[in-house]
Amino acid sequence: MTTVLIADDQPLQRFGFRMLLESQDDMTVVGEASDGTEALQLIAQHHPDVALMDIRMPGLDGIETTRRVIRSGAPTRVLIVTTFDLDEYAYDGLRAGASGFLVKDALPEELLSGIRAVASGDAVVAPSLTRRLLDAYVQHLPASPGDPTATDSRIASLTYREREILTVIGQGWSNTEIAARLHLAESTVKTHVTRILAKTGARDRVQAVILAYDTRLVTPT
Repeated sequence: MTTVLIADDQPLQRFGFRMLLESQDDMTVVGEASDGTEALQLIAQHHPDVALMDIRMPGLDGIETTRRVIRSGAPTRVLIVTTFDLDEYAYDGLRAGASGFLVKDALPEELLSGIRAVASGDAVVAPSLTRRLLDAYVQHLPASPGDPTATDSRIASLTYREREILTVIGQGWSNTEIAARLHLAESTVKTHVTRILAKTGARDRVQAVILAYDTRLVTPT
């Protein structure tokens, strides 16, 4: 059973999420929060598997709340759900430690699939947001002379194959695509991804993408 906390300042939005989630046999809602402060209290109390986090809330917003959840070491993974196709604050969520982003007009099955993916340790980003979020994120990277990959110990710890796979993860390839294009078994790809996350300290696939951009393994097209 996947436990979920809903953090959104709109009562109707929370009600809609709750109705959808509780229609599923494998999900239950453990609480609702109308702002970030309340969300932190409920996360500390219930330790949900996933927190659905709105970005724009009064007081403590969703980005800062996400940051504090991650810093606390809580096992809860955050799935940010943004109102707009591109929220100007959304890229900050990448650094804050969110495990995914979805748009509120996503289909119900997309939201449910996203929650399950995040709960299982994977990551999800709405296709309409992916490229623009990453491009916006890259624009805020500090200038770095030379080759960042040459001095970053996280990259140096990877084998050639692991570095290759991290690069294509940063380009948005799924495990199935990596397996097909690099002529590997999908189970082998999953093993490589697990090792990449362990060696680099990345929390999940989204954080691995950030690392690929941080170290310039991947640059926006």
